[in-house]
Amino acid sequence: MTSGKYFYGTGRRKTSVARVRIYNIPGSVSVNGKPAENIFTVEAWKNEALKPLVVVGLDNKVTVVADIKGGGVNSQAGALSHGIARALVIMDENLKKPLKLSGLLTRDSRMKESKKYGLKRARKAAQYTKR
Repeated sequence: MTSGKYFYGTGRRKTSVARVRIYNIPGSVSVNGKPAENIFTVEAWKNEALKPLVVVGLDNKVTVVADIKGGGVNSQAGALSHGIARALVIMDENLKKPLKLSGLLTRDSRMKESKKYGLKRARKAAQYTKR
């Protein structure tokens, strides 16, 4: 693993939580000890996860080490993106404006609605019978 000074950011999306460390040395992106390409097999997931690095032009110029728990792969990609963006702002305050304009610093607050008692799901009720 990489040792030394790093910049930390926490990213969240749905039920996923990504703890991200960015080292200011050229390298790759690893998620849960594996390369990001192995975790995010669909190109759209990989693009979403690494979008903050592309926006500020730091792809392949920093090393990203992330630990992600919970949720599915799509949710984890969003959490990683959020975490990388937050860590980049801590690394360099001048990167805040382009990341904010791209909407990468805003946490996506959409979550699954909880089930209500007496119903089958969050809103689905049993079929009404008149007689």
